[in-house]
Amino acid sequence: MTPWLIRAVDWDDPGGEQLRTAQQREVNAVFYPDYDDTEPGPKPTASDMLVFYVAFVGDTAVACGGLRQLGHAHGEVKRMYVDPAYRGRGLSGEILRTLEADAVGRGWTRLLLETGDRMTPAQRFYEREGYARIAPYGHYVDSPLSVCYEKVLAA
Repeated sequence: MTPWLIRAVDWDDPGGEQLRTAQQREVNAVFYPDYDDTEPGPKPTASDMLVFYVAFVGDTAVACGGLRQLGHAHGEVKRMYVDPAYRGRGLSGEILRTLEADAVGRGWTRLLLETGDRMTPAQRFYEREGYARIAPYGHYVDSPLSVCYEKVLAA
């Protein structure tokens, strides 16, 4: 197994940017080829993402995920993605645990996330990781494409 290193990077880090672009391309091509825009809420930006983590194998960015604050004690998981060549190695779980640990360190008590209604692999992953399906929240309330989850974090 190839070792990886997960570290926080700036939002405009080239590796992170490449992964986010690949994620959006894959979502559109594989799950929603019949939609022009599948982002029901505001797109994450450098100004609203508190932290963005990237897993590197050597100098190659292979997985990512970030946190956006939603309230005093909770936030949202955004832009989770693993390069297809590196899937099946536990990277998505490692990125998610890194995000959860970061959130606990901020004093947050829960994390929310939104994924697509057609993205059953993502839904199964989050459910395996202890996330419970909830009613759509915030910008996703009126989105027929959104499936939302929540996890209460242990302090």
